[in-house]
Amino acid sequence: MAINISTSPAVFRWKPAAWLRVTGADAASFLQGQFTNDLRVSAAGSVYGLWLSLKGKVVADSFVLRGADAEEWWVGSYSSRAAVILARLEGFVIADDVTFADETDAWAGVSVLGAGAAEWLAAVRPPGAWVFSGRRGAGESVECMFPIAGKEYSPWLDALAARPEVAAPEMRLRRILAGIPAVGEDVGETDLPNEAGLELAAISYVKGCYLGQEVMARLKSMGQVRRRLERVRGSESAPPGSLPAPLYAGGRIVGDLRSAVADGAGGWVGLAMLSLLHVAAGTRLALASDDGLPVERLGQS
Repeated sequence: MAINISTSPAVFRWKPAAWLRVTGADAASFLQGQFTNDLRVSAAGSVYGLWLSLKGKVVADSFVLRGADAEEWWVGSYSSRAAVILARLEGFVIADDVTFADETDAWAGVSVLGAGAAEWLAAVRPPGAWVFSGRRGAGESVECMFPIAGKEYSPWLDALAARPEVAAPEMRLRRILAGIPAVGEDVGETDLPNEAGLELAAISYVKGCYLGQEVMARLKSMGQVRRRLERVRGSESAPPGSLPAPLYAGGRIVGDLRSAVADGAGGWVGLAMLSLLHVAAGTRLALASDDGLPVERLGQS
């Protein structure tokens, strides 16, 4: 099938930080009891969610996909390392019939971006590849995971070579503008999912027990958190060289800039964790000190 290059979507090539195969008679029940989202809806594709600590803090995130049957599952992540996810899972195996295999090095990923991404991918996708909805930005994105060594993927790679490619800085810009946090950079083991705005995308409040579920239930009943990840903007040409960087207001540190990237318009945009107790509407933020470079709040996505 001929693909119209001028109108079909662009692609972004990437290597997963984690791509794990989970098998065993207890694989489904074990993962369901650890993951923050409900895997019972996985038949429709992938499920995005988190792996939390006992205190409800974010250890890692991933997509979870159902394999050929109930005894095979796949766990993949953009930014959470395989070793971190494996340590988190293996630490809670007691008498479960479940086995983990790290296949990260053997797989590669391609994000197909833009309107019509799913249709374009359906026309050219290689057989046996994993395809699922992505979290790349505000627009449509679909992920395709395939084994690097598969010879049958040569035609697929040829099709990719004919597509416009998106560079890593642009992908970072898309993610930040959409307010999508990268786990390990924008949110991590000192943060709650709700502080990073992940409660809608990654948390189920009706699936039953999982590690950290009691903390999530309490947060839902409270209705708010004391900190929140927000989009911010700086007017200087280059983002700060060392992150995280403290943000100041009224003589005190009120948060920290977690990630930043040039916006292509002479400034930069980023994601910052801010104290809601000390940052009100109109509060002036600055880097380094109150006399430092001004930082504009763009709010949540």
